[in-house]
Amino acid sequence: MEKEKSETKVSVRNIAAMLQGEEFRGRTKEERRAFLDRLAGDNRAGVQRLLEKYRREEKKLADERARIEKMKEYELKYADIEYIAGIDEVGRGPLAGPVVTCAVILPKDCRILYVNDSKQLTKEKREELCAEILAQAVSVGIGVVQPARIDEINILQATYEAMRQSVEKLSPAPALLLNDAVTIPGVTIQQVPIIKGDAKCFAIAAASIVAKVTRDRMMTEYDVQYPGYQFAKNKGYGSEEHIAALKKLGPSPIHRKSFLGKFEL
Repeated sequence: MEKEKSETKVSVRNIAAMLQGEEFRGRTKEERRAFLDRLAGDNRAGVQRLLEKYRREEKKLADERARIEKMKEYELKYADIEYIAGIDEVGRGPLAGPVVTCAVILPKDCRILYVNDSKQLTKEKREELCAEILAQAVSVGIGVVQPARIDEINILQATYEAMRQSVEKLSPAPALLLNDAVTIPGVTIQQVPIIKGDAKCFAIAAASIVAKVTRDRMMTEYDVQYPGYQFAKNKGYGSEEHIAALKKLGPSPIHRKSFLGKFEL
């Protein structure tokens, strides 16, 4: 690699492009440090601002990698098990729509940055991460239990049923399940329930993202099929607008009748 011209002869704009470019990121650690050391000796205010911004971003990136490594604690604890699945649900509380679960097996070296409890992420970030999770996953299983079944067996049992569906769809079959807080009845695979697992465990957080994105897309489709309830916006939860629509229009075919007793419809 050619030695850079003296940074006093390089424009601030070009230095910014260098710091953001693939070529710079592809250099060795020693080469990057030497370049940054030379920038530190450049007394132009613009260069110093760029250097400070770069170091802040590198610190944030290092912190994020450390956070992800901490979230891998449970997977690392059971590192001798080849296939470990994280599992989570979304949609236990809404007045309408299904409960959806996801079980996901990720490669042991998977370190997708910014994976977190789906509730802590923006819609755009969830969509982005969902695509990356699906691209890297060894296997993904989705479970869906519809409102009529929820009314029949109650939401807790429906959630367990959806979780069993998602686990059964995994291939290869996992030897261990990392669950968000619950132990799933009727499953013979070893299970580890983790309180607040979607915020503490990488695999569970990944499952929470895929489950959330899957259900949100379903509710957006239901909004077209059953207009007036604003399902695309409220995802079936009991927002003020949703309750007003319920009182005006009555329940739709995807409302959970067992959840509507307290409303005067």
